[in-house]
Amino acid sequence: MAAPLFQLNDVTVRRAGKDILRVPSLVLEEGESLAVLGPNGSGKSTFVNLLTREALPLFREDPPVLFRGQAKPTLADIKAQVGFVSSGMQAQISVHLPCVEVVEGGLFGSLGRPMRVPVSPEDTARALAVMEELGIQNLAQRDVMTLSTGQARRVLIARALVHDPSVLVFDEPCTGLDPEGMYHVRRTMSRIAGDGRAVVLVTHYPEDIVPQIGRALLLKEGRVLADGAKADVLTSANLSELFGVPLTVRELAGTYHLFT
Repeated sequence: MAAPLFQLNDVTVRRAGKDILRVPSLVLEEGESLAVLGPNGSGKSTFVNLLTREALPLFREDPPVLFRGQAKPTLADIKAQVGFVSSGMQAQISVHLPCVEVVEGGLFGSLGRPMRVPVSPEDTARALAVMEELGIQNLAQRDVMTLSTGQARRVLIARALVHDPSVLVFDEPCTGLDPEGMYHVRRTMSRIAGDGRAVVLVTHYPEDIVPQIGRALLLKEGRVLADGAKADVLTSANLSELFGVPLTVRELAGTYHLFT
C-alpha cells in the first residue's frame, strides 16, 4: 500500500519553552481533504507550517512527521507537491504585473516572473490553461493591483495550481472577501477537491467548508479538540466549546452554518 500523504505521530512544537501545538496522531491519505478550525492562537498556522516544513517538531526517535513515508523530505519535494494560498499573499504583491505573470510565478516559487530566469512559451501556455480552467482567462493581461480582492484571490489559486501539486493548502481564503468573492473561492475549492486533489482548508468558519471536504480537525490552545468526519465533529456542542461561546450549527445542502 502507498504511504499516506502526511502522517503525524506524537508531534510537539515548542517556542520559547512553551508547547504551542501537540498532535498525538493524524494520518492524511492521498487525495483526502481536511478542514482545520479554531480560534486565533489555536495552532492552525503552526499545523500548516508543519506540513510545509516551515515549522519543525521536537525530535523523536520515531520521526514525528512523515511526508509520503519520508522522514526528511527536502523543501523542494514539499514545494513541488504542495500549493499554498493565503489571504495575506495579495498584500505581498507591490508591483504592477499582468496576472498571467503572477500565475507563472507559481512555477518558480515566486509571486511573479523571477528575474534573470527564462520563462518559456510552454510555461506561459500552462499558466493560461490553468486560468481558463478556473474561468479567469479574461484577467490574464489585467494589472494584478487593479483587481478586486476576490479576483486577486482566484489568480493566487491559479498560481498555486500551475505546477500541478498533489495538495492545496488554503489559509483563511475567504478573509476580506465580499459574498461574490466568497462564492467563487468556495466554488473553486469544491472543484479542486471534487477532482480528487487533496485540500487542506484552515478557517474560522464552518461556512467555508465545501461539501467535498469530508473531514474536520478542531484545534484549541494548541491541542486537538476533535478530529473525524465533519458530521460528527461540527456539532453545536463541539463548536461552542471550541470558541467558548454558545453556538448553534445547522447543516443545509452539505454546508454547515454557524449561529449565535
